[in-house]
Amino acid sequence: MTTPLTLESIRQAPKALLHDHLDGGLRPATVLELAEVNGYDELPASDVDGLATFFRTAAHSGSLVRYLEPFAHTVGVMQTPEALHRVAYECVEDLAADNVVYAEIRFAPELHIDRGLSLDAVVDAVLAGFTDGEKAASAEGRGVTVRCLVTAMRHAARSREIAELAIRFRDKGVVGFDIAGAEAGYPPTRHLDAFEYMRSNNARFTIHAGEAFGLPSIHEAIAFCGADRLGHGVRIVDDIHEDPSGTFRLGRLASLLRDKRVPFEMCPSSNVQTGAVDSIAKHPFDLLARLRFRVTVNTDNRVISDTTMSQEMLRLVEAFGYGWSDLQRFTINAMKSAFISFDERLAIIDDVIKPRYAVLIG
Repeated sequence: MTTPLTLESIRQAPKALLHDHLDGGLRPATVLELAEVNGYDELPASDVDGLATFFRTAAHSGSLVRYLEPFAHTVGVMQTPEALHRVAYECVEDLAADNVVYAEIRFAPELHIDRGLSLDAVVDAVLAGFTDGEKAASAEGRGVTVRCLVTAMRHAARSREIAELAIRFRDKGVVGFDIAGAEAGYPPTRHLDAFEYMRSNNARFTIHAGEAFGLPSIHEAIAFCGADRLGHGVRIVDDIHEDPSGTFRLGRLASLLRDKRVPFEMCPSSNVQTGAVDSIAKHPFDLLARLRFRVTVNTDNRVISDTTMSQEMLRLVEAFGYGWSDLQRFTINAMKSAFISFDERLAIIDDVIKPRYAVLIG
């Protein structure tokens, strides 16, 4: 028999996560403890419930500016090797508990050097936390593979330096590069040097595009920068038009993205919270899925958005009536789009994802 779709049953399903920010996933209790240890005295609350409420209130404001406010505090307590290791370790613990079997976690090393750490030391600490977290999860029977994307801030001028960092650590757990931050006024083409460096080293990268800004951001990310994946990309719907008969017509950009199977790292709850879309029910995820774009399900910022991969999937199930076969397709979409080798991707799909979904589908 097919297993009913509930939050608990979805938690048992294997998941692949491509878009998740390390500094958006700290446990509130950890933020408080690290603040005390490191002398950070700017937290807006002094207890776990109060801090969690602050995170949720900012996230659910409908404003991207408000949504980003908590990051000053999470980044503020992530300025030592010990703090970075702990946050990375707990990230793996939390993902494994949700049955995420593969994840690419991104963070911006340039935000974690306020106390004198080098960029290399920052990445070393995070990768060590991921490795130790993987070992602990495996010992508990929850196998999970976690890799890292290093992110450059698009309003800053260190993207080439961060791209070089990605290449230095490419055989140690860093599988790609990203740019993040405000899109308006900071087009991806400002960082062409970094993207050209990645391409010249046969390396892969994703670009936040089409979240808070429209089609020009997506066009630049693909046509000029050569992005392998798109972070969010919800504004691609501006290039999809429905005629009076109910048939959808794709513009040239949308057609290109679908034809090339460019993956969309979609983060439904986050998009609602920042005001990028009005509601889960109005999220373009379903339209893109029905039109057979390569859509994937992601969390963006688990604690800030108060979500998990299981909760994101359940919200999509409730909004669009998806079944297990749909969730399996979205998971395989993500695994096909991961920045690891073909053999590694195939092994996780064939040996983990498909067998475990077969049990759920019945």
